[in-house]
Amino acid sequence: MGQRAWIAASIALVIGAAAALMAMGRPWLCACGHLDLWGQVGPEQSQMLADWYSPSHVIHGILFYAIAWKLWPRWSRGARFVAALAVEIGWELVENTPLIIDRYREATMALGYTGDSIVNSMSDVAMMALGFVAARFAPLWVSVVAVIALELTALVAVRDNLTLNVLMLVAPVEAVAEWQTRA
Repeated sequence: MGQRAWIAASIALVIGAAAALMAMGRPWLCACGHLDLWGQVGPEQSQMLADWYSPSHVIHGILFYAIAWKLWPRWSRGARFVAALAVEIGWELVENTPLIIDRYREATMALGYTGDSIVNSMSDVAMMALGFVAARFAPLWVSVVAVIALELTALVAVRDNLTLNVLMLVAPVEAVAEWQTRA
């Protein structure tokens, strides 16, 4: 896949994702009437440009880079990037369905979660792209350290991270849920 083709495909995917989220009834911005760079923990956090879950999307990019490199070694970097972008966008669409929003509210610490704003979802996609590109240029050990650091930072700051989020979404553990809700 040539450079123009993967850039065009990437732009088309992002525009298509925004249009799909709009068709799903997702708001562009927070109903609160403002857009902050960083959403604090609470119901409005996933409505802002970035939040404590943004690092998990950077980790997605790092992991998608490794997976795509392993699965499709003969593909161009651009084709691998488009595949990773499609997976991330697919998750953003699924994540904002009533089924997953309700699942988050019942099984994770996202008690007031109502889904992402379109701006937040597009930021999540950009964070994945950042992680993908960083993994492309960084030595493997730097990517591993970055994943561990991002996971530990979120864990300490908000008692949640990608690992716990997946665990609690797929197979909730009561002890983890209790620990996450303690102040």
